[in-house]
Amino acid sequence: MNRRNFIAASAAIAALPYVKNSGNAKESPKNLFIKPKMLNPGDTIGIIAPGSAVSDPDDLAKAREALDYFGLKMKIAKNAVKGSGYRTRTIEERLEDLHSMFLDNEVKGVFCIRGGYGSIQLLDKIDYKLIRNNPKIFLGYSDITAMHLAINKLSGLVTFHGPLLLSAFSGFTVNNFKRALFSPEPLMELKNPDSKSSIRTIHPLRTINPGKASGRLTGGNLSMIASLMGTPYEIETKGKILLLEDVGEEPYRIDRMLYQLKHAKKLQEAAGIIFGECSECNLEGKASKTWDDSLGEVLNKVFADIKVPVFFGLTFGHTADQLTLPFSVESEMDADACILKITESGVIV
Repeated sequence: MNRRNFIAASAAIAALPYVKNSGNAKESPKNLFIKPKMLNPGDTIGIIAPGSAVSDPDDLAKAREALDYFGLKMKIAKNAVKGSGYRTRTIEERLEDLHSMFLDNEVKGVFCIRGGYGSIQLLDKIDYKLIRNNPKIFLGYSDITAMHLAINKLSGLVTFHGPLLLSAFSGFTVNNFKRALFSPEPLMELKNPDSKSSIRTIHPLRTINPGKASGRLTGGNLSMIASLMGTPYEIETKGKILLLEDVGEEPYRIDRMLYQLKHAKKLQEAAGIIFGECSECNLEGKASKTWDDSLGEVLNKVFADIKVPVFFGLTFGHTADQLTLPFSVESEMDADACILKITESGVIV
């Protein structure tokens, strides 16, 4: 799917100075994050669509099927299924859904049903203090990257980069989803599923720059990260493990966005970088009128003088076999072995 076309924390945190307008919002103190409670079967999940709406009853049935599988109850925000796209719902309606689900004591987790486009419109109006004072699992990816970065930065809440409720949920995805959200144990070593089609590895991994690194986890969709540069919500990478992924972007556009981050020193400041599997990001034999480098060539050139460990191909983001990853927790990476290790749990009991 081409997204261009588809368009234990403490009272100290709660007491921090806060102004709702994001231009004056205070960042949470470094290395102090709130962890949400883990899920248990029978818990109620609040369903929101902060970007594109979901009005198709068959899509809603898919979302319910996914939650039923995990033994979770479904509570749909009142504006989430209005209309057929983000334009049919106001920013205020989508904010109401977000805030109401964090305030609802019955709701134990807030899941995004889809990505699409529109989450970036909410950032300067989100009540970050409300989220900080009512910590819950927040889950999504793609367009939802904008909300991950803003909530991590201004609420200090650990959030989860993982499947949307309309995602495919392969066996690999299901297993990692359970480990991340239903257990207080750290995820530890993560790598791609060991599967092949004939002689070819389905999810190949490749070292770009060798070495090992450790740091808190951050990142998400490259297009969204680039879009937030120069705003109060721009990504902070210093000393962190940076995850980047995208879908349906030609290599020259990947090159342009990476150079934007490079010129802003975001790549150089990271402790290590993992560029995820990038579906539909290569020319696949079709000539480009703009660029002739493949994705692999772009990555090699961009990261050649970035003196941090880098590897390519981990399955997070736009892939059927998807990891669920807690942002803002401690992690380690080994670029030689192409392995990510999450050494700190993202949830508490």
